[in-house]
Amino acid sequence: MIHETPLLEVRELRTSFSVRGGVLGREVARVRAVDGVSFEVKAGETLGLVGESGCGKSTLGRTLLRLVDPSSGSIRFDGRNITELSQRELRPLRRQMQMIFQDPYSSLNPRMRVGEIIGEPFAIHGLASGAERQRQVAALMERCGLRPDMADRYPHEFSGGQRQRIGIARALAVEPKLVVADEPISALDVSIQAQILNLLLDLQEERGLTYVFISHDLNAVEFIADRVAVMYLGRLVELAPSRSLYADPRHPYTRALLSAVPSIDPSKRRDRVVLEGDVPSPIAPPPGCSFHPRCPDAGERCTRECPELSQADDGHGVACFLHTPGGTGAKLRVVAA
Repeated sequence: MIHETPLLEVRELRTSFSVRGGVLGREVARVRAVDGVSFEVKAGETLGLVGESGCGKSTLGRTLLRLVDPSSGSIRFDGRNITELSQRELRPLRRQMQMIFQDPYSSLNPRMRVGEIIGEPFAIHGLASGAERQRQVAALMERCGLRPDMADRYPHEFSGGQRQRIGIARALAVEPKLVVADEPISALDVSIQAQILNLLLDLQEERGLTYVFISHDLNAVEFIADRVAVMYLGRLVELAPSRSLYADPRHPYTRALLSAVPSIDPSKRRDRVVLEGDVPSPIAPPPGCSFHPRCPDAGERCTRECPELSQADDGHGVACFLHTPGGTGAKLRVVAA
């Protein structure tokens, strides 16, 4: 159930990394991985975050949980500004914010048994010990589709799908409110992907979880997300309810992304939108709209000004001058699919 109260509020968030060079290792440039991002996630909602590799999705997800410190901006979690908290002050909140990582093998300690991995959060936060901890670990394993008698095995003895279930069980051990899932199905077979997505949906319904679901798989995002945010070169270019975005994509970049999604249903096939050139470097992004060097609709204004993410009455937000007063641009150039 989605509530009206935002659990997560992000305002003008920026995260950059230093690039050093030379004999003295001085800073020679900065990578702007997240560049002025603002959005909200309501309690019980799933926000899908999509975009090409290198657009800043994973950095944004890690910044939301303060695994990476932001350069500026604010993150309010459950009404509290967590960007102002020290690591010691932040630790009690870690229970309420958890992450499911992309690689289910490298995120698990190969020297620990599965029961120890899932039980570790109970020990860190002082939630349970001894027989009670073992009981709760067994219950979590069973709920996530693993047999409790597997608790004494090591991660390398499991398949990729089973390892991801271990990661999900570990994230749920502390009963979080928010879960950031960073490409949780990208390393899995297609049949296993569906099982993991259904498990995430079932757990959300049972526990009232809020998800930020990061993926480049637009079909998976359409299936699981209530709203979708499209990211390009560190900025949000479109943010809309899932049904609205897939039925009526308004940003040229979103249209290009969706046109590349294969479909066996002829009614869902889209005219192919061809983008020219490569993604610019986040070290030296182009002036104005960062998408204008590749945009088929770009006008002179796009080279000078950066459009803000403006929201229409239907809740569909887009950062494009085609959808603002004084906008410019021609129709999309398309080729047959």
